[in-house]
Amino acid sequence: MTDVLEDVRLDEQLRLGKPWALIVWDDPVNLMTYVSWVFRSYFGFSKEKAERLMMQVHTEGRAAVASGNREEMERHVEAMHGYGLQATLEQVEQ
Repeated sequence: MTDVLEDVRLDEQLRLGKPWALIVWDDPVNLMTYVSWVFRSYFGFSKEKAERLMMQVHTEGRAAVASGNREEMERHVEAMHGYGLQATLEQVEQ
């Protein structure tokens, strides 16, 4: 029975591939309060989580804001661009 479960999990990992991360980058244009507002409005993050991620963007130059499959992260990148934020995606190393 264990062999079957392991085979199913391995097959699922192969089919889905590695997850992708949405990276939001620091920029000289957008105010920190605006970036926090975008994270709360678009992702529905709590004020605390949005501010923590915003501070990471500000102090470290970037933050991984979300992760998932490539198509979903591409939609998030487009949405962030629509809000005027600099964003990219990168594959998560496991």
